[in-house]
Amino acid sequence: MAIESITNFHPKIHESAFIAASADVIGRVTIHEEASVWYNATLRGDINEITVGPRSNIQDNAVIHLADDFGCHIGELVTVGHSAILHACTVKDEVLVGMGAIILDGAVIGERSIIGAGALVTGGTIIPPGSLVLGSPAKVIRSLSLDEQSNVKHWAEKYVKGSREYLARDSRS
Repeated sequence: MAIESITNFHPKIHESAFIAASADVIGRVTIHEEASVWYNATLRGDINEITVGPRSNIQDNAVIHLADDFGCHIGELVTVGHSAILHACTVKDEVLVGMGAIILDGAVIGERSIIGAGALVTGGTIIPPGSLVLGSPAKVIRSLSLDEQSNVKHWAEKYVKGSREYLARDSRS
């Protein structure tokens, strides 16, 4: 695990957060309570700020980076799927970002939305809350039902449970 400072900025990681051994967390990165960063994920806060909200998870091989004009802000109970790329964007609470999805500079993803696997959300795109977003370039396909919206956080809650097990294992080592 590489937790590195850059230009006098050191990551701020809550004691209940799980950071996998091969993850890289660099610079101006804040990781809130019970959030998790999994194997080979990279969060590089060298030119702006990254925040990972409470109980959110950044899965294996995901990359989070920034632009001079935009940080990257991830809300509460967000799941960022394997190999997703988030670049200088905002992801509101209870969002599922599918595997291999890409979200670019200045995009804002509304609460309780699903960004499908492999979707490309272009820069500056605003996704309304409760949306199902698919394709490249990504488009809102439909609104999610209230039941679907309430289930989005299920995946994040599952990762909270898993990260607790990893932390317990590490404390026994």
